[in-house]
Formats: sequence, structure tokens, C-alpha cells
Amino acid sequence: MNATVRRFQQKDAEAVAALIRRNLLEVNSRDYSPESIREIAESHDAQGVLRTASYAHMYVLTEGGEIVGVGAISSFWGSQTESILLTIFVKPELHGQGLGTRIIRTLEGDELFLRASRIEIPASITGAPFYEKMGYGYKNGKVPDDEGFIRMEKFR
Repeated sequence: MNATVRRFQQKDAEAVAALIRRNLLEVNSRDYSPESIREIAESHDAQGVLRTASYAHMYVLTEGGEIVGVGAISSFWGSQTESILLTIFVKPELHGQGLGTRIIRTLEGDELFLRASRIEIPASITGAPFYEKMGYGYKNGKVPDDEGFIRMEKFR
């Protein structure tokens, strides 16, 4: 696949929100209750995407003009030495084709990653095995926290 990586633009918000909702409903719904999925989906509408983009470096993968993947990195609570990966999703029918790896590699080339000594990911139950393959370890074991995330991290 010849996907192109570029920085998120404000005009991408609706398409990114739709991509996230599809993943939540079609993929993550296998591991979470309908109530949890509905709550997460509501927070990832276009305005939620724009909020994340306002403080994070967000990237999109496009193929033929269509957004097929997204990922973001931010400082971890304002830290200069820790960062956090957020909002990593790939179009469901394109899972397993290397696009998630491409997103992670893009984020790992970002200045917020390169300056950090520790990078955290609040991983979904669904996504945790992928992040483990990408070299991220389990911070507190494989059990989800109170927010339903499995906290993972990588040290540099």
C-alpha cells in the first residue's frame, strides 16, 4: 500500500472521528461493553479530535486522498522527559498490512518522542498485543486500569 504520512489538518477532523468510531464499533467492541464503547466514541467526535490535535502532534496516513490511519504524540502531563502516544487507529479492513507500524514509526521519529526518556501508551485491550510487538512493555501488568486501558511504556 502506498499510504502517505502527513501532519493532521483541521479539515481532517470529521474523517478522523469517523475512522476512530469505526474501529471502536467494529474492533474494540469485542473487548469492551457497549456502554464503554459508546462513551469513548462520544468523546472522539470531531471536536474531541480537534482538542487532541490542539496539544498533540497528530499525523494521518492517506491513500488516494482517504484517511486510512491516525496517531498522535504529546508530552506526558507537560513533562520534558516523558511523552504519551494517543489516538492510534487504522481503517479496520487494513489491519495487518503494516499501517499501524508505520504510524508508530512516524510517532517515534517525532521530536516529542526523541526528547523523551519514557513513552507511555494507554493501550486498549485490543491494541496491547500490537504495542508489545512494537517494543512497549506492560507498566502494571496486563490488567486494565480504572479507565479500561492497559498502561504500556518504552524507555529510551
